[in-house]
Amino acid sequence: MNDLKTALKAALNRQEPLFLLGYMLFPLLALICAALGLWMVLTDQTVGGLIVLLVVTQVFAVGAIWAIGRRRRVMEAEQAEPERGTED
Repeated sequence: MNDLKTALKAALNRQEPLFLLGYMLFPLLALICAALGLWMVLTDQTVGGLIVLLVVTQVFAVGAIWAIGRRRRVMEAEQAEPERGTED
């Protein structure tokens, strides 16, 4: 269990996994959930469709925004490291 946490923390401190999450996986899942929620509303499953539209889709959208922001911070930190190394 501890190894999994360590691996997850290491992956969330790298640009590539955050790029995949923020620009590909989460937006795709949000789009699929939005289409599913719309389909459910149109087929008279209104409550379930609204839950999918208003909760599940928004979770993936917020996750994408989080991953993009996290990637930006990781990139800024990586760019600042070489600058700190030259000051010594």
